[in-house]
Amino acid sequence: MESAGGSSVLRNRRLESCFNASSLSNVGESSKVKRREAGIPKQKTDVFVDDNSWIAIVISCIKIVICFVTMMFTTFVWALIMLVLLPWPYARIRQGNVYGHVTGRLLMWILGNPIKIEGAEFSKTRAIYISNHASPLDVFLVMWLTPTGTVGIAKKEIVWYPLFGQLYVLANHLRIDRSNPSSAIESMKQAARAIVENNLSLIIFPEGTRSKNGRLLPFKKVFVHMALQSRLPIVPMVLTGTHLAWRKNSLHVKPAPLTVKFLPPIRTEDWITDKIDDYIKMVHDIYVKHLPEAQRPLVSEEEDSVRDQTGN
Repeated sequence: MESAGGSSVLRNRRLESCFNASSLSNVGESSKVKRREAGIPKQKTDVFVDDNSWIAIVISCIKIVICFVTMMFTTFVWALIMLVLLPWPYARIRQGNVYGHVTGRLLMWILGNPIKIEGAEFSKTRAIYISNHASPLDVFLVMWLTPTGTVGIAKKEIVWYPLFGQLYVLANHLRIDRSNPSSAIESMKQAARAIVENNLSLIIFPEGTRSKNGRLLPFKKVFVHMALQSRLPIVPMVLTGTHLAWRKNSLHVKPAPLTVKFLPPIRTEDWITDKIDDYIKMVHDIYVKHLPEAQRPLVSEEEDSVRDQTGN
């Protein structure tokens, strides 16, 4: 009798555990349904093995060396092409883009990070392309993915960067003189005229420098000034994961997944000079919305940015 009673208790416990598991499963499923009905996107976890072993570091260093050699080779080849095309400035711009497409793609293939590209249909229009900047990988991705007929804009001192700086000049990309405000304004006017007259697109890093921790920095005014003078639409390129893949002052490139998201063009035909700060905030807020939490600016940083813009 005791044995029968014991087995009855065990059966009851098993049935209870089955009902509990079933109810938990139903709760989980119902919560998923509720999340879908509420329009809340499913959370993604971009997990990668953060291997800091000496073998991983050595492999990473080898990849970086291969990237450097590859870039030096392609830079040398295209420098010769640019010299031949010296009398044809626009042809040099197009060849500079071909160089970027080939070199950028090769370097990303060598490094081996998984890459997801979203909104590629927005990358085929003539526009001012802007991108957040937190890693050397951003430069490779921009070189690869911006359309033919796109010029970069950089400080005039880039000419002193070994080999790459000279190719930048040969490719007829734009440079601005930041030595004083009047020189900078005149340089931007000349750059805008060159873009309009030659039917070019433009690529700019609106933060003006590279973020040290991956968090979005305040935007400078250059891209808005260029939009006001060219009336080209602005296409944001939102890069995520690059700060995890290649951190500042590190030779260890990690296999973090990367995402490049092209957002729909922002029209600028009706923009006016009096609202420059409003346009900067609007575009900055778009980036904050589309970046993951780890790449959004901290609240204190946003407050400092607002103070800088308002002068309070």
